[in-house]
Amino acid sequence: MPIDPKSYCLSFKTVVMMRLSLVFIFMILCVGNVTVTQAQVKQNFKLSTEVLYGISAEANDFFPERDPQYSLVLGIGKTIELPGKLTAQNPIIGLLGMYTDLGNTELLGHSYALIPYVSFPMFGKHIKGSRLEFGLGGAYFDTRFDPETNFYNQAVTTDITWAFRGSVHQKLWQNAYGLMDLGLVYNHQSNGHTKLPNQGLNSFLISLRQNWDINLCHSLLYDDKADESGAWPQSERATSYSAVNSVGPSSQKNMQEDLNDSDQYKTQEYLEARFGYGQNVLALAFNDLRPVRTVSITWGKTHKGYLRWGVGAFYRFYQHYHDYILGNESLVRPGQEFEAFRDNPWRYASNFGVHLNGEVLLGHFGVSTQLGFNFYKPSYAIDWRINEGWDYPPRELPPNWVLGEYNTKYQLKKYISSRIGIRYYLWDTRSDSAKQKHHTVNPFIGAHLNANLGQADFTELSFGVIVRLNSKG
Repeated sequence: MPIDPKSYCLSFKTVVMMRLSLVFIFMILCVGNVTVTQAQVKQNFKLSTEVLYGISAEANDFFPERDPQYSLVLGIGKTIELPGKLTAQNPIIGLLGMYTDLGNTELLGHSYALIPYVSFPMFGKHIKGSRLEFGLGGAYFDTRFDPETNFYNQAVTTDITWAFRGSVHQKLWQNAYGLMDLGLVYNHQSNGHTKLPNQGLNSFLISLRQNWDINLCHSLLYDDKADESGAWPQSERATSYSAVNSVGPSSQKNMQEDLNDSDQYKTQEYLEARFGYGQNVLALAFNDLRPVRTVSITWGKTHKGYLRWGVGAFYRFYQHYHDYILGNESLVRPGQEFEAFRDNPWRYASNFGVHLNGEVLLGHFGVSTQLGFNFYKPSYAIDWRINEGWDYPPRELPPNWVLGEYNTKYQLKKYISSRIGIRYYLWDTRSDSAKQKHHTVNPFIGAHLNANLGQADFTELSFGVIVRLNSKG
């Protein structure tokens, strides 16, 4: 069946939705931080350059042949000092700018990505110099799927996509210019189910990264402020955000005990109410964006102001499912498998479930994940039957058309949901923030990718509030 090339152009709603999501992610890196002095930059500011080399997996049958891909990455970051943590144990947040040659200039082209990231120590004191890094941002591709001229590149259908990065890094050696490390990187780019086909691009790479010593940059820029030994005047030297890091072991222990006894460092219970507005498409023949609306409530605990977990329940309404049933499409007509759905389109387009949340809080923003269980999502069966049968299903399904089979993969994707993204909070979430203890209610906004067991379901913008209930030692 011929495919209309116009259906693969980004609609105005698609552009607005994705760009609002990406602009929000980049905005959180710039809002809510204190003024950075030269001394603070010397201690907390990070600059890195990185080279990546590896392969991209085949996104679909007959995927274009390609050479190994390579990326050039420039990163900036800042250390977030948490209460009671030594400098090496603190997380780093920042922004990566990445250029990638995908190994086939004509059919795959190049990508340009901006990815906010967070980095944590991986094994603590057991393996020194190891770090785990996650990032979620956006990418622009200069070459994408075209039904007439680039049919077999079904990895990238839109110019703008989400970009996820996960990596592990291990210190190699300290050199005259800073620290060099070696890493393994996984990159994923897809449009978040806002246009089909959406196979996504998965890459597996080796990283060689140089983390530059900012002291050297400052000595070059501000020679007149350095003494003959190259050291900075005492008045310009930075002091640690956390006083625990600047004292001896015995004093650290006593100070930590005092901190643990204070109200700011107790475990706090909370309630969360969240409202989400997402968008997705149903199938190639229903390739227009329609909303997914979400209401969620969560109860949980915040530990020392930087780790949060919770359990809760959610309700979602899928407009595409509702319109498919109300429109009397192929699979809901009399005598068809889902004809009973016509009795109550609203009910059968609904989704109820429970979820377990985890979040790392870093000042004004948090990196959040969610694992959920859908105990009611009946219309996902329509979704599966259409999309997992023969390729390129038409709107009017012929009687002999082979539909997706119900199997273990179907059961897992129907019942297990996941969610990953980033939030911005109005008030600082750090437990050692003097202002935080005066705010019982903390509003937030967020941008997330929602999935069915890892397969993109919809892209979502959300807003909500965290209400602190009490504190427990």
